[in-house]
Amino acid sequence: MKQFDIEGLARVNTLATQCSATIRGLPEHFQVIEQLPFEPDGVGGHVWLKIEKRGINTDWLAGELAKFAGVPQVAIGYAGLKDRHAVTTQWFSINMEGVEQPNWSEFASDDITIVEQTTHAKKLKRGVLAGNQFKLILSDVLGEREQWQQALELVKQQGVPNYFGEQRFGHNGNNLNRADYWFVSGKAPKKRNQKSIYLSAARSWLFNLILARRIQDGNWDQALMGDVMALAGTKASSFVCDQVDDVVKARVTAMDIHPTGALWGRGIPPNHSDSLQCEQEVLNQWQDWQHGLEKAGLSQERRSLRLFPDHFSWQFLDDAQLKLEFFLPAGCYATAIMRELAMISDAQHRNYQDSNAIPLNDADTK
Repeated sequence: MKQFDIEGLARVNTLATQCSATIRGLPEHFQVIEQLPFEPDGVGGHVWLKIEKRGINTDWLAGELAKFAGVPQVAIGYAGLKDRHAVTTQWFSINMEGVEQPNWSEFASDDITIVEQTTHAKKLKRGVLAGNQFKLILSDVLGEREQWQQALELVKQQGVPNYFGEQRFGHNGNNLNRADYWFVSGKAPKKRNQKSIYLSAARSWLFNLILARRIQDGNWDQALMGDVMALAGTKASSFVCDQVDDVVKARVTAMDIHPTGALWGRGIPPNHSDSLQCEQEVLNQWQDWQHGLEKAGLSQERRSLRLFPDHFSWQFLDDAQLKLEFFLPAGCYATAIMRELAMISDAQHRNYQDSNAIPLNDADTK
């Protein structure tokens, strides 16, 4: 059985282990505001509601919307799952074509606020997301104030490693254990959604290992010969770095381009030379996982090794509380920011462990 030391992955800020803090002491301490890449145009048979919810799971709310509107749940659309133990604002679409609309204001409650209502011609699909604005309050802050200030400045200046968050891997890494069992035994999960979760966790773990190796080698934020370089702010624009010259170095320093790591799948890796050699050395011990991902039909993709939070700001509310605000593009994790600041304890995880309740899965906590 493979071991998965998620918390032990390499940090850039080695002093982060000397500081600590707690997240999600209250739902209001973890606020997420979704941003779409476009605005609904106000015309069409799909009602779009921007909803602020407190302590509510996205899937559950989608089901309640379907019941309230008298439509099947497939008629409900949303861009992505949001944390349950938080105050989150996100869009939902409801296909009301041929159905009489209810009074949407009656759907509101103490924990549900309809912020905006409009219409659009199409359903809101999963993944159609520009990113999320985070407003966090860290409590129980411990450590020297000077170390905190240095870490915060470092994040603002150079960004952080773009790790997949631990919530991707399930409680105690269970999604990784199940993926390993699948790949080693050849016995695939029966449920389609389980397959998707385990494949995503496995590919994310291999990426994290590659990133951790680049951090250890001191080149996670530099271009290597043969790297696939991603243009900042885009998903599709990239090029292979055949020569690490002064122009490339300057663009990396300016945060215009970022080196990438493999999201494993079928096909020939697009990188070469030093970059490919590094990834091959990391993945050599994970050939059964590589074969499993390929057999499942996933294709080669790339992900930026570096994450730069936009509009990153902070304020010490008192000696024990720190307020953070920043924007992250879709697919990136706030935990990647916080692990470069301190050892972070999740109050909600403690609550579940203390009560012996069933923990949330990764879909509930993204």
